This record gives sequence, structure tokens and C-alpha cells, in this order.
Amino acid sequence: MRTVLIIDDNPAIGQALSLLLSLHDIRPLIALSPDDGLATLARESVDVVVADMNFSADTTSGEEGVALFRAIRARHPDLPVILLTAWTHLEAAVGLVKAGAADYLGKPWDDAKLLATIENLLELSETARAVEATRVSRRRRRRVLEDQYDLCGTVFASDEILSVLELACRVARADVPVLITGPNGVGKDRIAQVVHANSAVRAKPLLTVNCGALPGELIEAELFGAEAGAFTGALRAREGRFEAADGGSLFLDEIGNLPLAGQMKLLRVLETGQFERLGSTRTRRVKVRLISATNADLAAGIRAGTFREDLYYRLNTIQIAIPPLADRSDDILPLAEHFLGAAATLTDMARDALLGYPWPGNVRELKNCIERAKLLRGDGAIDVEHLGLPAHAAGTPRNLDDPPREVVEAALKKHGGVISRAARSIGLSRQALYRRMQRFGIPADM
Repeated sequence: MRTVLIIDDNPAIGQALSLLLSLHDIRPLIALSPDDGLATLARESVDVVVADMNFSADTTSGEEGVALFRAIRARHPDLPVILLTAWTHLEAAVGLVKAGAADYLGKPWDDAKLLATIENLLELSETARAVEATRVSRRRRRRVLEDQYDLCGTVFASDEILSVLELACRVARADVPVLITGPNGVGKDRIAQVVHANSAVRAKPLLTVNCGALPGELIEAELFGAEAGAFTGALRAREGRFEAADGGSLFLDEIGNLPLAGQMKLLRVLETGQFERLGSTRTRRVKVRLISATNADLAAGIRAGTFREDLYYRLNTIQIAIPPLADRSDDILPLAEHFLGAAATLTDMARDALLGYPWPGNVRELKNCIERAKLLRGDGAIDVEHLGLPAHAAGTPRNLDDPPREVVEAALKKHGGVISRAARSIGLSRQALYRRMQRFGIPADM
């Protein structure tokens, strides 16, 4: 249950605050002195502290509150603290707020304002705990993965790519075909490298064929080889990629572009390990770990008659789906900084613009954007104008229904200043609402 600790030497204040909090499903704890408060924090799980600034009779300096705040900070660095003071000289309280206290309020306090402040801090505390738990879990999973597997220098920070890498590493040693799916530019080739690097044939070569980059009549020759005279221009016999990759891995990118004749041969190789070169009757045998990738809807290709259903199920023994960059925004800045290297830095506005852009071209577009910015920036940090992004991405939200100031103010007023409730009522996240409040100059305690 959400818990607030009240530290005040006046029992009446503790009781009044306790009643107010209890009526709103918040568990109150009361301590009558700084020592009692610190002892309570040592044995109880507390989300927010409401603390007085003076505890001794005839004392108005606030020094006791300063000492208590510093003691709380030393033991619980992230615990929100609200300061209460009955005196008009608020310099000490203001100084503590600047030092990291959440807020200060004067006595007598306004119940609605105090409650709204506590509710916001409780929700921020809950969010912070959830985020930290996620970070700890992510760090632990990543450490295990990096210790046990070769990630081929993959740059990432998102849970989505962590899960993709975990699956890729888990299936790497299984001798089954792997199909990697995702839109253009998401890094399917890098995941193919990870699969090969952790496979039983990692000491052998990984060869790549882009089925979308070759004319249909040449793909079969590229994959299976051809004898001299097999087709116009075939002046001598040539080895195909399957022969060259024998004992290792073959990565077929954009496999949805493979013509039906090539699909039939590929299915045979997968099932028997046998094939013939174009123009040859000699059957050859290979052992190849096949990794394929596509940005196409192969199921739609089956319905249209352009892709064999039996081949699809043979390729799709293990499928690794890579989400677009827009769905894993945690990766945007780490990737941008990786592409920058030590060449330059990004301004805060440039970072906002990168995070606000939908990246339809995914990682490939991001890399090109950063390379262009490095050329255009001249001296100094990279700013928004160097990125060359569309105007709507220059630090503004992607939501086209951006609420105006009046809507934001009305939502905050309606929900008593509770940020999360106001944000939900107008279809925004809490962070997005905070950004709009900062932009419009709306105070958090309006």
C-alpha cells in the first residue's frame, strides 16, 4: 500500500494529516521527532516523507529540518520529501528544495494542494521503482548474454532488442533454419551475424546473398552455380554460394524475391542437402546452416501464388521478428551516439528531435542522418538544423492532436493538479504532459 511518513512534533498535525491521507487510501505513519522518523524509515517501506522544519520549542531557524533532510538524503537518496513550515522566512526551505526536496508548503496548508502534491509524488515514486526494477532486470539479462555469447558489437538499450538477441543466441546452436523478419533497415543482417557467431559452425564462413539485388534469371546461378554455357554469358563454370558456404552458414536476404524455380531448388537443398548446378546433371551435396530474412509478408505471397507454402514452413522453423526503430525508442540515442563516435556531441534539442521523429527508414536512415549531420555541422555540437529532419520532428511531439494551453489547464484543474489523471484525460503520457506544462509555463501546483 502507498505509504507516507509524517514527521512532526505536534501530535495534532500528525493526526490531521493522517486522517486526510487515510480518506484517500494512503497509509500514514507518524513520527514525533527526527530520530523517530529515521528509525521508522529504517524498518518501514515509505514512499513519501512530509517533514516539519522545526522540532524544539521556540525554534524557528529551520536548522533541525535541514539536518533531518540531509540525514534522510544520506540514507534514502531518492525518497521524495515535502517540507512544512509555519514561518514566513522560507529561505531554508527554498534552499532544501534546490538541494533535492520535492516541495515545501506553509502551515496552515491547503488540503487539496497538499494532497495533489503527495499524489503526484506517490505516482512518480511508483513509476521510478518500476523503471529501476526494469533497468536492474535488463542489466542482469544483458550481462548474462554478453558473458555467454558473442553479440557482434550490437548497439542497443531496449528490451525489445534484448529479447531479440536472447532468442537469436538461444537458437543459434540448433541445426534448423532461421527466418528473420522486419522492415528494411532494422538490422536483420546484424542478427544473422549473431546467429552465425554463436552457432556450431562459427569457425566457417558466413556468406550473404541479397536476393532482391539480383535479376531473377541470375539468382539461381548465384545460389547453386552454373556450368559453362548454361546461359548467355556463362563462359566458364562457376561455384554457387551453397558450395562456397559448405560447412558454414548462408544468409539469404530478401528471400521473398526468390523466383519459384529457385524456391523449388532451395526446398530440396533444405530437405536433402542436394542440388545441381545450372546446366549440370551431377548431383552435389552440401551441409549449410541457412539463415534467411525478409521485409515482405510471405503469407500474402503464398496466397498470391508467388511463394511456396512448403518452403515457407521449412524456412520458418524459428522466426525472429525485429520491431521497427519507432517501436524501440530506447535504442535511438545509443545508436546515434555510436554513429557519431568521438566526432561530435548532440545538443538537447537535437536529442529531442531524434526521439520525436518516427524513423520510417529505421536504423539505416538514422545512420545516414548522423553521417550527414557530421558533415554539415562545422565546429561545435550537432543541433536540430544539422539533422535535416522534417520540420514537425524538430523537438515537437509526434501527436498531431497536440492539446493547447487551455485544454491542459482545464484538465489539471478538473483533476486537482494530479498529473497522471490529467494526462490520461487528454490522451497523453505523464511525461508528455510535463513537457507541455514546461512549454506553456504552467506551474505544477496550479
